[in-house]
Amino acid sequence: MAIGLSEEHEALRESVSGWAERNIPSSAVRAAITAEGGGRPAFWSGLADQGLLGLHLPEEHGGSGYGLLETAVAIEALGERAAPGPYVPTVFASAAILASDGKAHAELLPGLADGTLTGAVALTGSITGSRDEDGTLTIGGTAEPVLGGALADVLLLPVHTDRGEEWVALDASQATVTPVRSLDLTRGVARVELEAVTVPAGRVLDGLEGPAVLNLAAILFGAEAAGVASWCVSAASDYAKVRVQFGRPIGQFQGVKHKAARMLVALEQARATVWDATRAAAEDAAGGEAAYTAAIAGVVAPDAAVQCAKDAVQIFGGIGYTYEHDAHLYYRRALTLRALLGSSADWAESVAELALSGVSRELEVDLPDDAAALREEIRAEIAEIAKLEGREQKRALAEGGYVMPHLARPWGRDARPLEQVLIFQELKAARVKLPQMIIGAWVVPSIAAYGTPEQQARFLPATLSGEMIWCQLFSEPGAGSDLASLQMKAEKVEGGWKLNGQKIWTSVAHVAEWGICVARNSSAGSKHDGITYFLVDMKGQGVTVRPLTEMTGENLFNEVFFDDVFVPDEQVVGEVGQGWKVARNTLSNERVSLSSGSGGSGSSVPDLVGLAGRIGRELTPVERQELARVVCEGHSINALGLRVTLKQLTGAEPGADASVRKLLSTSHAQHVSECAVGLLGASAVVAADMKLGDAGYWNRAVLATRAMTIYGGTTEVQLNIIGERMLGLPRDPEPGK
Repeated sequence: MAIGLSEEHEALRESVSGWAERNIPSSAVRAAITAEGGGRPAFWSGLADQGLLGLHLPEEHGGSGYGLLETAVAIEALGERAAPGPYVPTVFASAAILASDGKAHAELLPGLADGTLTGAVALTGSITGSRDEDGTLTIGGTAEPVLGGALADVLLLPVHTDRGEEWVALDASQATVTPVRSLDLTRGVARVELEAVTVPAGRVLDGLEGPAVLNLAAILFGAEAAGVASWCVSAASDYAKVRVQFGRPIGQFQGVKHKAARMLVALEQARATVWDATRAAAEDAAGGEAAYTAAIAGVVAPDAAVQCAKDAVQIFGGIGYTYEHDAHLYYRRALTLRALLGSSADWAESVAELALSGVSRELEVDLPDDAAALREEIRAEIAEIAKLEGREQKRALAEGGYVMPHLARPWGRDARPLEQVLIFQELKAARVKLPQMIIGAWVVPSIAAYGTPEQQARFLPATLSGEMIWCQLFSEPGAGSDLASLQMKAEKVEGGWKLNGQKIWTSVAHVAEWGICVARNSSAGSKHDGITYFLVDMKGQGVTVRPLTEMTGENLFNEVFFDDVFVPDEQVVGEVGQGWKVARNTLSNERVSLSSGSGGSGSSVPDLVGLAGRIGRELTPVERQELARVVCEGHSINALGLRVTLKQLTGAEPGADASVRKLLSTSHAQHVSECAVGLLGASAVVAADMKLGDAGYWNRAVLATRAMTIYGGTTEVQLNIIGERMLGLPRDPEPGK
């Protein structure tokens, strides 16, 4: 998935990618390395003909009338080709001019849109200016490095005057521009020197402020960073599929597979944060949200590009370290983007400052206008349910299909994604809480899909209303992540089955009334065959539950022993011997549920920021950096979640966003609680007891969240899934093969 989500954005991306493939081959990139004196690339006029220079500009100034998001889509696609030349500097300059009060719009924007002018923006410099009695501004000084400065016709420069920082747009002919040897071999930087240069009044960009320019840089450079990372992920993964060492493709080795999967995770975080920064900028978000999202993109995207480029070189191995291979060109581009934008630490400091001052961003779904009628219908029904209390309200929610609305009627509402979003919003607005089903949330979809009508009628109503408590009897001492290796025996007897064996890590088994259990009825065939799915009465004869004490000192998990436990035939779900299919359904629902929040630990970014405000001291620079990183991660997860929802609303598959969000969510609560404990310092020696104030609360959280990367589908297994299903890397070999 790219930065853009809509069909229009996907079409734009495909168009730009196709054009770039035809017009910017690797030979054109290589030619830019040896080109003497630089100059506009041969494909420059084609960029203008495609309208790519003015996607974000108003039609009255020769643009297409779109916005930054469309330009970010194009930049990402061109970044995948490591496109040389002044494209990014030029669209950066025109976007900055557009953000000013308008005096220079008519003069400069048409030329920047049609390609007759190129632009560049200086993000650093020591240029000063003073005004004569008639108000004429005269400036002098130096700015460097300026990306694309040697090819620019128009230079945007920050000037320090008695009014503070002002921005001007100068003709490059008014300055001395000297190319500087650049780390990026395909796109140069320059030094700009000025001596007593007079700036016409129309070229003083009133209304343009330095922070706004930096925010634009974070978005546009971040989009190109995403393109760089995208090439690195694709190229390295493709290579890992065919490069054979030790008799098999290197992509089959977990070390390589996990590295590639981590690259994809970083890429999708970069895309999500840049995407939301463009949205906040377009919304002219109040309360600092535009600055907040841009700063997060400034942390996440450049670092993602650098890390992906480093990892790509590692996967390519020796060939990737050669000058002839393209990997070093992308690594150079990534390093240059990050250097030009400013250190990640500086952007992280901005994130910390904004977060600690109370700035955050609530990510809401923009729903279509035709949702109004459906919303009113749902609101009216929920309003009636809200009048009820206790058990009656929970039963009404279950009967109305509101608990799991995506399920088929009568257990759900056959709700499409749009209706699901509306239901969630209206329940929240009415302050109506859904029943706490716990494990039942994973049980219901499986019984609804595979259970008999009698099983559904017996178990689903009470489960959906939260009145029936379940546990999951899957894991065994020798079968955790590798569940298909389970050994519990199911022996056929008259009228049913006898179960013998042991289950472990069974949450809430000590209070559960019923359990879902998988057991082996046959050893014939593959290890996935001969497994049957049972519904077990946890109070039945032969069931022994022994609580396990966790590292928190609590007893949520249990081990369960089965000694000739009789289960009647009518409590088999699905076909005998085909229980693996039913279990797969349960596990898929488990992983979505577990990775959608903090797992009950209470470890969230707002909690962490609240703690930072209560500790009664200023955070150290190191602490602020750590807090910022956690804030950035949390925001990227939220943005990924919104992207998944928006894709589902269009009827499309969510793609990598969903898998990446699952993986990040399982470890995020750990990072939050670890950061919190670090802030507490020596006071974090008290017992892990929520009654003992902040220290006890967060100590419990830091212990409890260690389970998140295990029981939600271990991190290592999820990395395998991302590597194999999203990147197409070879699956692990079967044991003994």
